[in-house]
Amino acid sequence: MYDSMKMIAVAGVLLLAVGCTQETQNKLSRAIQNWTGTNGVLEIYAGDKLVRRFIEIDKLTTATATQGLASRPYRFGYGVFDENLNMHRDPGEKKVYFEISDYSTPYVFFENPY
Repeated sequence: MYDSMKMIAVAGVLLLAVGCTQETQNKLSRAIQNWTGTNGVLEIYAGDKLVRRFIEIDKLTTATATQGLASRPYRFGYGVFDENLNMHRDPGEKKVYFEISDYSTPYVFFENPY
């Protein structure tokens, strides 16, 4: 009895996921990732030179308008400002708020491989 109820619940969740649009599936995925957390790294470049790095980022968020549903042209988040660019949190390096414009210099966001 318990196994059949479990199978019905799993099938229901799968059907619900399949019936969602791609955007809804992406939102669910981001919600799960936000809940579990990540160890993200954001690197900002000036040409081919790395000029800023933020580590220990749990999420990078797209800003939305306060009135309506439109996205704003920037991303924001919280991370440790890696002043010496060594990919480690050193004494004195603190968690800060940051914003990146869609119109600014190139940036790369990735999960810390270490």
